[in-house]
Amino acid sequence: MSDPVRRRHSPAVYRRRRLVLLLAVLLVIAGIVLLVWQPWNARAAETERTPASAASSPTPAPSDSLDASPLPSPPADDPAADAPVADAPDEAEAAGIAECERSAIEVTGLTDKTSYAAGEKPQLTISLTNTGAEACTLNVGTTTQVFTISSGDDVWWRSTDCQTEPSDQTVTIDAGQSVTSVTPLTWDRTRSSVSTCGETDRQTAPGGGASFHLRVSIGGVDSSESTQFLLY
Repeated sequence: MSDPVRRRHSPAVYRRRRLVLLLAVLLVIAGIVLLVWQPWNARAAETERTPASAASSPTPAPSDSLDASPLPSPPADDPAADAPVADAPDEAEAAGIAECERSAIEVTGLTDKTSYAAGEKPQLTISLTNTGAEACTLNVGTTTQVFTISSGDDVWWRSTDCQTEPSDQTVTIDAGQSVTSVTPLTWDRTRSSVSTCGETDRQTAPGGGASFHLRVSIGGVDSSESTQFLLY
């Protein structure tokens, strides 16, 4: 008596079996992800591990570091951009953190280059350092930021000339900490005034190696020196 002939399943049957197996594997993986990935708990745990001032204020860095968390920086001709999340004033007061002594804050204006080819627009930022022995709070909002560009005694441009809707932002700065604005303010190489904000044909700054100087002020503290750059 011959052995019975086994009937082979059609390719469609094998495809269905593979699909069922694949779905089962995906369901197992999804279950594992749901058990492990708990974004709210992870965020809460991170908050518990990190003090409020360290979590929301710029990360301490050496005095020559420019890679700390951002200070609020305004866009060109509109220094009213939203400030980053930082310690609220009442939280700082609750922690007993006093306002910064102006003598303990050093402010410097920075440009992304020392010279600019024709058509290149200078990118301007602010760096500040708490030289005091204790953490302190400072209003670094756009209401307190001023960028001024001059050539000799001739003031060419002020960031406040066309400022709209400035805002306050108080942050806590640790002792010895240096922070810098991350989003630069662009100077379009034109002369500004409160009466020409909407004009498109403002006077253009000369090139050919013309020398200009940047001075900044933030939180009521002025930069002690200007930063020179050249336009070509």
